[in-house]
Amino acid sequence: MIRTLSILGSTGSVGRSTVALLDDAPAGAFQVEALVANRDVARLAAQARQLNARLAVVADPACYGALRDALAGSGIEAAAGPDAVIAAAARPVDWTMAAIVGAAGLPATLAALSRGGVLALANKESLVCAGDIVLATARAAGATLLPVDSEHNAIFQALEARGGGADPYAAVEKIVLTASGGPCRTMSMAEMAAVTPEAAVRHPVWSMGAKISIDSATMMNKGLELIEAVRLFPVPEQRVEVLVHPQSTVHGLVQYADGSVVAQLGTPDMRTPIAHALAWPARMAASVPRLDLVALARLDFFAPDAVRFPALRLAREALRAGGGATTILNAANEAAVGLFLDRRLGFLDIAAVVEETLTRLGAPAVADLSAILALDGAARIEAARIAAERAAA
Repeated sequence: MIRTLSILGSTGSVGRSTVALLDDAPAGAFQVEALVANRDVARLAAQARQLNARLAVVADPACYGALRDALAGSGIEAAAGPDAVIAAAARPVDWTMAAIVGAAGLPATLAALSRGGVLALANKESLVCAGDIVLATARAAGATLLPVDSEHNAIFQALEARGGGADPYAAVEKIVLTASGGPCRTMSMAEMAAVTPEAAVRHPVWSMGAKISIDSATMMNKGLELIEAVRLFPVPEQRVEVLVHPQSTVHGLVQYADGSVVAQLGTPDMRTPIAHALAWPARMAASVPRLDLVALARLDFFAPDAVRFPALRLAREALRAGGGATTILNAANEAAVGLFLDRRLGFLDIAAVVEETLTRLGAPAVADLSAILALDGAARIEAARIAAERAAA
């Protein structure tokens, strides 16, 4: 049976890996309904032609003419603008990849969940900003939510060993997320203070976009993933642990009441968790490098340094505060990372700006999507104000 699908964020790193898997899949296994990108018209048009998609959408309305021209004669429909993105996400398909980076991906993620089917979630910010709304939307529509982040996909696979019973999570003692430690893992505070955007995006293991690479360098990425894990899997925050694992081979572990620890291992390649989600509940072939344990020889694990990497503490504090605190955390971080990439903020100032934004805005209640989006905007403004104050001091 042909599986229909859409890719939201097809030109980003996760989207490109998904396209590569589809290109390698047997002919006739998948039919691509829609591809959505932000502004990369050339890559989007090439992907649409390559996969014979029915629709290609660019989020920036100013890029519509270029996209239409690039698809001329192909029979592929072109559209542009935020409303077109949401309409594309709402098209009925069996499977959707949600990989639009940041809080900007939330409306499209909710639109895709609202019509049911399977949603492969690579946009962790949706659960961080609006976890209750995302999960309630999925339940109401009967949608299946599959994690694509390598760590959460690993936990999802390891949890298959938990068995059944009235409470299948009763035997789960602890969930462990692993972190590579990023390019700053062994740096002193003085060295970190001098880190440039070019250095911070040079991840030692993974190939990722600029924003997520910076989040990895500050370990905010792991803080966001901790929040995501608590919302994906019904385990209290105190029972979710983070370990630094430089080899990035063990992607996640689950410890059970009988002392068993079940881990998922693999080479650091996003095509593996994407392939798992794409074929679930079956499995599909993926042309990723195979794990060679003899060549690897060792696996190292370390507790994260809370002084040099305060982002994990901030994420836990925001989660415990409740309300809109996690929305503020994510928005302030996105704003601060953008300022750092623009060389208007120091590397160590990223976490400082996030912490001060949380202090000033607190944890206001957020009842619906409009309230979340309003708080997101307010947090970005406040973070920019704090950054300016720090620069002027």
